Amino acid sequence: QVRLVESGGGLVHPGGSLRLSCAPSESILSINYMGWYRQAPGMERELVASIASYAVTNYADSVKGRFTISRDNAKNTVYLQMNSLKPEDTAVYYCNVRSRYVNAWGQGTQVTVSS
Repeated sequence: QVRLVESGGGLVHPGGSLRLSCAPSESILSINYMGWYRQAPGMERELVASIASYAVTNYADSVKGRFTISRDNAKNTVYLQMNSLKPEDTAVYYCNVRSRYVNAWGQGTQVTVSS
């Protein structure tokens, strides 16, 4: 079973930046969707950003202009560059990778924005 390995979370001050990475434990053929979701305490998991076939991206309104999702097709890796972080961005961030035969989730990485 494919595992996704996330990295890059941590503690940052408001206004700071972090870059999250997510890579599968083995190669996945024909990935058609890669996304980042987050879940804050007491809240439902929500979509933060996604990148689909032909590099079509989608962002939550709350992160537009601050976050950028990108992918490295050769490495099957998806990134989330987070700038101008706010306390309300604090959550556990999960990556999700899908293909015709795979729908895999990462274990989550904590992002805490606090002064």
